[in-house]
Amino acid sequence: MSLLSSSAENQTEAEAARIGRKPAPGSWRKRFTAVIAASTWLAVAGITLGWPDLGDWGRAYEFALSAAGVAILFTLTALAPSRFVYLAGKLYELAPWGIVLGVFFAAWESLTAKSAMLPMPFVPPPHAILEVFTDDWRKLLESVVASLRLLGLGVLIGSIIGFITGVSIGWSRAIGYWVHPVMRLIGPLPSIAWLPIAFFVFPSSWSASIFLIALAVGFPMAVLTWSGVANVNPAYYDVARTLGANSRFLILKVAIPAALPHVFVGAFMGLGASFAVLVTAEMMGVKAGLGFYLQWAQGWAAYANMYAALLVMSLMCSGLITALFKLRGHMLAYQNGALKW
Repeated sequence: MSLLSSSAENQTEAEAARIGRKPAPGSWRKRFTAVIAASTWLAVAGITLGWPDLGDWGRAYEFALSAAGVAILFTLTALAPSRFVYLAGKLYELAPWGIVLGVFFAAWESLTAKSAMLPMPFVPPPHAILEVFTDDWRKLLESVVASLRLLGLGVLIGSIIGFITGVSIGWSRAIGYWVHPVMRLIGPLPSIAWLPIAFFVFPSSWSASIFLIALAVGFPMAVLTWSGVANVNPAYYDVARTLGANSRFLILKVAIPAALPHVFVGAFMGLGASFAVLVTAEMMGVKAGLGFYLQWAQGWAAYANMYAALLVMSLMCSGLITALFKLRGHMLAYQNGALKW
């Protein structure tokens, strides 16, 4: 019965939204979950301000204020969902995560700054990481810009070369005869293995890092593009030739569009591989970027800075992959449900 009532309630809300009326307030389960989420974040704020720190950590007040703000948002959606319709719709979905994260931050705060049960300074409290974002945001921003610039050039060069190579191999047997053995020899080798040679051959660590990133991106892009072009339905070519299409038209208007699903899979694999190469290159030779910031923080035992950089790096990489999937969804709207991120 609960499943039927929940389904009926969701259908009623959807119908109300369709005809332009405000949806009905959430069920008591959703509102109760929002109340629990508000209580956990209120507990985070109380623990942060009411329990003295054992160490010298900054931004405790700001962190408690942020936690209280989250608690207020959940409280508003629980007590007056009809007045905050859009906010309630979003926060009802996030309420279970709100409970889990609230408990997590409360435990983290209690075990670090308040009781020092976790080893210091290896596990700093959450408001110490917040202090990094408020006090060292310029250096973090500069590191993000440097990483994006290096990553962007490497991914762009590797994608172009890999795409052209894949199309050429998939279309021409003569090109495939010469290029395929070279790809099988060089491609499976991890790009990081070329690090000593690249730093010796190229004039700077910057150009060597671009080469390594391009190599990491180019191999999966070439292989998947080649696979997509080689597996295009021959009937497509026959129909185009019947209408008078030449080879250039067949490549640009038939082979490449049909191979785009494979191309985006190759781009996804290459982008994921490029992140590891980027961090390694920045730690080993390039004196800029998030990888360099991580190494600097570790050298000074600034573990709060290190965790803040890891969080920024995670958000950056996730954002880039999300942007890639947005582009894929725009170009391949007919396959929106085929691959999820």
